[in-house]
Amino acid sequence: MYSQNTGSLDGRILDNQNQIPLEGATVIIEGTSFGVITDENGYFNFQNIPTKSYNLTISFLGYKTKTIYNIILKSFGTPSIQVFLEEASDELEEIVLVQSPFKTTRETPLSTQTFSAVEIETYPGGNNDITKVVQSMPGISPSIGGFRNDIIIRGGAPNETVYYLDGIEIPNINHFSTQGSAGGPVGMLNVSFIREVTLSSSAFGAEYDNPLSGVLSFEQRNGNSKRLGGNFRFGATEAGITLEGPLFKNEKDNDAKTTFLFSVRRSYLQFLFELLDLPIRPDYWDYQWKVSHEIDQYNTLIFLGLGSVDDFSLKSPKVFDPNIQASIEQAPIIKQRSTTVGLSWKKKYKDGKGLMTTSISTNRLDNIFSRYIDNVSQTNVVFENDSYEWESKIRFNSIRYFDEWKTVFGANFQYSNYFNNTKNVLYDLNYNTEINFLKSGFYARGERSLLNNRIDLSIGFRFDSDTFSDGSSLFDNFSPRVSFSYKLRPDNSLKWNLSIGRYYKMPIYTILGYKDVNGNFLNRDTKYTRSDHYVSGFEYTPSISSKISLEGFYKKYSQYPVSLIDNVSLANKGGGFEVLGNEPISSDGKGKTYGLELLFQQKLNKNFYGIFAYTFFYSRFTSVEAEYLPSVWDSRHLISFSGGYKLKKNWEISARWRFSGKTPYVPVNMDATLVSYPEIILDYQKLGTLKLNTFNQADIRFDKKWNFKKLSFNLYFQIENFLIQPIPFPEEYGLKRNESGAVVEPISLVELEREDRGNTPIPSIGFVIDF
Repeated sequence: MYSQNTGSLDGRILDNQNQIPLEGATVIIEGTSFGVITDENGYFNFQNIPTKSYNLTISFLGYKTKTIYNIILKSFGTPSIQVFLEEASDELEEIVLVQSPFKTTRETPLSTQTFSAVEIETYPGGNNDITKVVQSMPGISPSIGGFRNDIIIRGGAPNETVYYLDGIEIPNINHFSTQGSAGGPVGMLNVSFIREVTLSSSAFGAEYDNPLSGVLSFEQRNGNSKRLGGNFRFGATEAGITLEGPLFKNEKDNDAKTTFLFSVRRSYLQFLFELLDLPIRPDYWDYQWKVSHEIDQYNTLIFLGLGSVDDFSLKSPKVFDPNIQASIEQAPIIKQRSTTVGLSWKKKYKDGKGLMTTSISTNRLDNIFSRYIDNVSQTNVVFENDSYEWESKIRFNSIRYFDEWKTVFGANFQYSNYFNNTKNVLYDLNYNTEINFLKSGFYARGERSLLNNRIDLSIGFRFDSDTFSDGSSLFDNFSPRVSFSYKLRPDNSLKWNLSIGRYYKMPIYTILGYKDVNGNFLNRDTKYTRSDHYVSGFEYTPSISSKISLEGFYKKYSQYPVSLIDNVSLANKGGGFEVLGNEPISSDGKGKTYGLELLFQQKLNKNFYGIFAYTFFYSRFTSVEAEYLPSVWDSRHLISFSGGYKLKKNWEISARWRFSGKTPYVPVNMDATLVSYPEIILDYQKLGTLKLNTFNQADIRFDKKWNFKKLSFNLYFQIENFLIQPIPFPEEYGLKRNESGAVVEPISLVELEREDRGNTPIPSIGFVIDF
């Protein structure tokens, strides 16, 4: 094995409108003399380029020039680049128009952020976990303790975001996820597959059904079309291998028409915790694949899949500790299986004026969530939810261009099957439920530019309904939306953006399938939750690689589910290890979140890149009595920063900082918990009377890359909470015990001492080998 200081870089340049390859585009590596021209299939290739980080500039006559930032060139493992160029309105050769690196559309001109795969891989504290990286996007609140991957946007609830992988909906993106929501401690998606991640906090595309606060879209890259390769990753919690390459490659072709990506990952924490004599055993696997086949210039098939196997169990430690014993008694036993499989057909119209996408997919979540009197031996059940959610979907989407107009229309149809066997000793419940129904949605939108491209306008709508719930009909769930953008300067450096939209979310399965002791569906008349968004702001780009934006937002909720047991909005739940919605509810709740958001983002320039955001907001939801109360996400202040600096000799240092103001929390109901123990009952009547201290966590990471003839090696070292700040948690209680561990009679609760949740920095090390 010998050191090698050069590598190769290849990619493909396509027309953004019809996705046809562009022959003759110029591709230049900034700061160097390297440049190439794309071939008849739009491909380009650089050889023997020094290994370091670069920006790539692509230009073509009649198109806007585009720069791809922060490409890390390695001797092995540099992903292929795919670039879409936008056609310029003025095709005069002497006029140079530049395509913004900050991704927006006419329909979503604001409240949008995008991370590249490089930014995810070098993200401090992320451990290559994409959903942890998303936590530092603007306007996202940390969950209690900051260790879960709940996507809580601008004061909304954790279950208000939808997730799409190459246009296929994936309801679950985390291991040990909360049923009825989607958060969990560890993400499932493999960063080696990802080209970029886009989060929209408002102005959602009409093709997305069920978003109330966000759409998180993951765009995957294709496998290597030239040779077999891959990587091995070892991180703080798991190890995994990724393989990629061509399938059925013809020796005459430089690039195969069919490529694949496949990965499998396994946690090792369960073995480490056993060695350290810790009680928890989080054991998980995940697997992911993508096969892409280019039938011809106009037709492409994509077959993808994602799945996980999760098993969370508990073991008694060798040495008794009252705090650990309380954790053993109160923690849930979780056994989950999740799978998503999808097939997409993309057809480009031969007239070059659009494309059609048809996809079929199926996804299933099997979840056994249990608590026992004895969690170690798993005997004497206190609560058990044994259920599955199974969806089969077909989606059709067509994009057509007519003169100055871009039109989009489509439909989605879904067959849902939900089964649940619930046993709850506390509420004397023991029932089985199974429901099957159809859900459908229809949408359309039109968009165009006006006044010599100074104004962008988009108008759209969608309808949604299902055959089971009785609370609302197809026309009740009509959701119109409009977006408007005005360029205050001809060079597009200053814009005013506006978006107004109405969005609906179908009641979650746990709500629809809930039965009382007589076997009646108590929540069948639940309405679709509604969220009306009003967002406006200014965007200023002082340079092509940076932007500053200021936005004001107002979200008005209605028909929100409210717990009839706890008399509180379900917006306050779903951020912990629980089953959300498996209870009687009313859909008469309301809510409102509003505030301001300031953002500065810098793409790689002079070796630095970063993003800083400050959000000031209020979050209020009504109780059963229709009284507005601060939600458990109402921290008022959110600050996030993440960035990095490229050093010499392939060193890089990166950091992130997250701050959240004092957050309301719900204390333990001591009397009720004493009766129901080990199940902890919260006193929601005191919501808004107590607050946690501020959340303030900073992480730092150091990367060093070595390049060899047959592989490249990336070693990283990171420290979470390196400023040694205390992490706020609510008070926790366990049974009072004597020195020998026996419960003291009469039984009572005592507050636990949590030294493990103090101001301790957490170091970790990992590496990636590309071959």
